[in-house]
Amino acid sequence: MYYLGIDVGSVSTDFVVMDDNFIIVDQRYLKTGGAPVDAVKEGLRQLAGRFRDSDIRGVGTTGSGRALASAIAGGDVVKNEITTHAVAAAALDPEIRTVLEIGGQDSKIILLRDGIVSDFAMNTVCAAGTGSFLDRQAERLGLSVKDLGELYLIAENPVSIAGRCAVFAESDIIHKQQLGCRVEDIIAGMSKALVRNYLSNVAKGKSLLPKICFQGGVAANEGIRRAFEETLGMPVFVPAHHKVMGAFGAAILAKEKMGSEGESSGFRGFSTADEKIESRSINCSDCDNHCQVTVLYSEKGQLGCFSDRCGKYQLRNQKLN
Repeated sequence: MYYLGIDVGSVSTDFVVMDDNFIIVDQRYLKTGGAPVDAVKEGLRQLAGRFRDSDIRGVGTTGSGRALASAIAGGDVVKNEITTHAVAAAALDPEIRTVLEIGGQDSKIILLRDGIVSDFAMNTVCAAGTGSFLDRQAERLGLSVKDLGELYLIAENPVSIAGRCAVFAESDIIHKQQLGCRVEDIIAGMSKALVRNYLSNVAKGKSLLPKICFQGGVAANEGIRRAFEETLGMPVFVPAHHKVMGAFGAAILAKEKMGSEGESSGFRGFSTADEKIESRSINCSDCDNHCQVTVLYSEKGQLGCFSDRCGKYQLRNQKLN
């Protein structure tokens, strides 16, 4: 039996299929591209070629689009990113005490004590400490994201880059280019600035203890990992499945939820990928909030409701599922 985890973020939509022994047997890392519904359907379409509906014992969803993904796929458990990343790290290595997670649009720090979250923080305000900033600078410099990590390793004299704001950081990078600084020194300075931003903003006031795990798409950048090690003065390791740890944690939670014998999954099946799914907005006037509620439909009927402040439409989701 297998368990499906889906992590829908602003930049990527990730899928993990895990077996009963917590082994990842398949994973998919797709670009969300501003169309989370299409991304979820595409992931299911790709997995359909390898698994049958009856193979999936449970489904967990996470990320900013977790409720949407749950409605489309038929989720059994819906959890936030802090919980799923922490669960995945603890399952990977019980000795992990600090999780650094940097994604495309936000970053997080999670402190674990005996496998339990003792503290956490998130940054969703400034892009200077996220993957989108690195992507933009790589594109502007005519480099691939992979090049950034390789150039860091050969830098001899990293320049000083202002890292507290994405706008100021980019201006500083351009200024250093105009001064004739070597590109590898600029990249190294930019990487160090990103790490300083993360530690002074997201991790401010927190005690980072080993073992330290670096997760998220940015963890693929060897330069950023090295900059963390040099700044913290301790080893930072990157797990093999660092890009999909949120989805991995969602799959683990699905296994825990469906552990009771005889409980059936709400999984709607891989054929969901071929359904026509669309959303409509309605204005609720039942109170002074005047929420604009999004209702998700498929050709088989209503799937779910979202964006209400009071939660009554979420209750309808539970009835629908």
